[in-house]
Amino acid sequence: MIHLYTGNGKGKTTAAIGLAVRAAGNGMSVIFAQFMKGGDTGELHSLTKLEQVRICRSPRDFGFYGSLSEQDKRELTQIHNELLDTLLSEAESGTCKMMVLDEITYPVKWALLDQDKLRRLLDCKNAELVFTGRDAADFLLDAADYVTEMRCVRHPYEKGVAARRGIEY
Repeated sequence: MIHLYTGNGKGKTTAAIGLAVRAAGNGMSVIFAQFMKGGDTGELHSLTKLEQVRICRSPRDFGFYGSLSEQDKRELTQIHNELLDTLLSEAESGTCKMMVLDEITYPVKWALLDQDKLRRLLDCKNAELVFTGRDAADFLLDAADYVTEMRCVRHPYEKGVAARRGIEY
């Protein structure tokens, strides 16, 4: 089935990691693919300790979309498409039982991946798919069996508190 964690609230990636940990704890193989992220994040340190979890992501941090050059966008699109190729191959072979596509909604929104490849992945029924990110495209909403919208009621950022290591990243 397909899970989608979306909305402007905190916890989308955290919820997806919870599913990945549960699956790994039950002996399922998991690919945790991060889109748009290349920097060090706390969740990676925990996930690397689980032998059933394989992490796939950009080898470098490109920063925020607004600061990307056209060359950065081309390079990041290539990386994202290579991630999708890996996921498609794994899904078609049936060797991976869960795939988390963390922050996938952003490269969809900003045309930083081949949407046809992503749509092909949606048709593969060999793995549980988990998507995260704000502003999910309609085709992702329509494809999802589970849709959870995280809603921000209050966040310390609104009072000027910067993101904190171990809490927000």
